[in-house]
Amino acid sequence: MSPPYRIAVLPGDGIGQEVVPLAVRVLETVSKKHGLIFEFQEAAVGGQAIDRHGVPLPEESLSVARQCDAVLLGAVGGPKWEGLDYSIRPERALLGLREGLGLYANLRPAKLFPMLADASTLKREVIDGIDLLVVRELTGGIYFGKPKGIKKYRSGEKGINTEVYTTKEISRIAKIAFESARKRRRKVTSVDKANVLESSELWRRIVIQIHQTYPDVELSHMYVDNCAMQLIRDPRQFDVILTTNMFGDILSDEAAQLTGSIGMLPSASVGQAQSSRRRGSGMIRRGLYEPVHGSAPDIVGQDKANPIATILSAAMMLEYSFGLDKSSQEIEAAVLRVLEKDYRTADIMSVGMKPVGTREMGNLIVQGIER
Repeated sequence: MSPPYRIAVLPGDGIGQEVVPLAVRVLETVSKKHGLIFEFQEAAVGGQAIDRHGVPLPEESLSVARQCDAVLLGAVGGPKWEGLDYSIRPERALLGLREGLGLYANLRPAKLFPMLADASTLKREVIDGIDLLVVRELTGGIYFGKPKGIKKYRSGEKGINTEVYTTKEISRIAKIAFESARKRRRKVTSVDKANVLESSELWRRIVIQIHQTYPDVELSHMYVDNCAMQLIRDPRQFDVILTTNMFGDILSDEAAQLTGSIGMLPSASVGQAQSSRRRGSGMIRRGLYEPVHGSAPDIVGQDKANPIATILSAAMMLEYSFGLDKSSQEIEAAVLRVLEKDYRTADIMSVGMKPVGTREMGNLIVQGIER
């Protein structure tokens, strides 16, 4: 038996309460099949935490996340909490977790399952074969740079945000991108605006320097406006897209839409690899794993939610935090087999397919792994 992998389970709000338990079931199935040990510890975040503790990220919940090797998160937010002050809204829990866990890289895969091509708004001949990964810097750039704020003048107001990047911030996110590309098709496209922004000029220079350590990976550069166009024109040209916080925020949503349904898309936010506290288990890269979709309050409790994005987020956890690539691929293969058998939740339903609910979709994927 392996040493235990400790996982913080944060179901959050809305459909997070429905899909996260299914992802946990999938992990338990993998553990039984391969003699792994996953220890789960649940905690409240988001609206649920506000209702119980008055804050979106209680210190106890953050402590649980810090003590674990990885975090599985559902979704946070909903109409019930929209009237709260911005500083204590459910979404603040996400920023607190990223900061508290030192998570600086957001990984957003956009992979088209071929049987779902008709769900996309683009033509099949454009999107067939899409399999790309957006690596977004998460803790720097214009969202965090100073000075920032709104200043009043006699003639009106001025809004200020500052784009700031350091050598350290660029270097560490570039390494994540190149390491990820080594597991894929060994191609990185670094996206910036170096023709007009000094911060992007530094970004490009540092990325080129880091690339010297990864001569087996191809590196190209693209301006962000061109990249936005190329994602629509020819998305198959991309393998790994490396970019800044704001550019990545925009491009990752664009890439997600290419696949047709955000109910299919996982994501990961990871930090520095570190020596594991578990004897003999090598390195652990702490990460937070969550579906791209939100809490979907309109379908809560109706057995309509698609659990696949959360299940695939759990698969990403096995790969990026624990180095269990084969187990991760086994989950992805089980999802593919279920889709090949024409089972569909409401968000990906089409004529002639077999409609299933949240729980049944999860059960089918578990059965696929057990076989």
